[in-house]
Amino acid sequence: MADPHRRVVQLPDGRALDVVEAGRPGGPAVIIHNGTPSGAGLLSATADDAAARGFWAISYGRPGYGSSTRNAGRDVASAARDTALLADALGISRFAAWGISGGGPHALACAALLPDRVVAAASLAGVVPYGAEGVDFLDGMGQDNLDEFGAALQGESALRAYLAPQVPEYLAASPAGFAEQMRSLLSPPDRAVFTRAAGEEVARIMQDGMRTGIDGWVDDDLAFVRPWGFSLGDIRVPVQIWQGPHDLMVPFTHGEWLAEHVPNAEVHLSPEDGHMTLWVRRVPEVHAWFTAQFAER
Repeated sequence: MADPHRRVVQLPDGRALDVVEAGRPGGPAVIIHNGTPSGAGLLSATADDAAARGFWAISYGRPGYGSSTRNAGRDVASAARDTALLADALGISRFAAWGISGGGPHALACAALLPDRVVAAASLAGVVPYGAEGVDFLDGMGQDNLDEFGAALQGESALRAYLAPQVPEYLAASPAGFAEQMRSLLSPPDRAVFTRAAGEEVARIMQDGMRTGIDGWVDDDLAFVRPWGFSLGDIRVPVQIWQGPHDLMVPFTHGEWLAEHVPNAEVHLSPEDGHMTLWVRRVPEVHAWFTAQFAER
């Protein structure tokens, strides 16, 4: 399976999850949690790297994105259950997990709540719990994110009213159009990678998440400003934390805070990175680390 393959996986509880996979089925499994708002999808560089390592790379759309059945009121911790059910459906006993941006907390949920199944996990540009002591969740975010989370804090109705008018433009936009709509959130390093070939893939993954509506986006944002449903202090599996200072979506302080609060984390606060650069450039380094973790565990 050299090229990404899409399918819908039926879970035992009757729900469905969108899945995009690449690499070698039956190989060491890596389950990927994309950002917010994003459906199931893999960048070509991620798929190629997974295939080269013999990994089975699996990305799924969280509930409410694409064809994934909505789970209204879900919290971040629910991703661990969904990931375990997906792994069961695919015949996978143990796996690694990484998440980018809004996917970061969901990968950490797997690390905290599935210690017998998760070999290792990584959070790339992931947010901290809202209201966490010692960090201002919103400080340093671009204006679009300030407005979005401000609406989320007002509740679902306000958030829907804020997000819904944006969707038609996002669905119709080219990668350059996406970059323009996200201009308050893209630092120069991020704009550089977003306007190249990878930008088209990122835009397609984000558009896929919105093609059936905004339920997934709404439920992600609401989950981020509510209790996550688990403690980072409970994590006992190996974890990497990645963050760059040129990040206007998830500020550098989030990475610094996670570095201090995830037990025994291997921390990469890379001075040249922003937000998108971690997704586009750093995943092979995460995969290389996973290779060592699979060998050790």
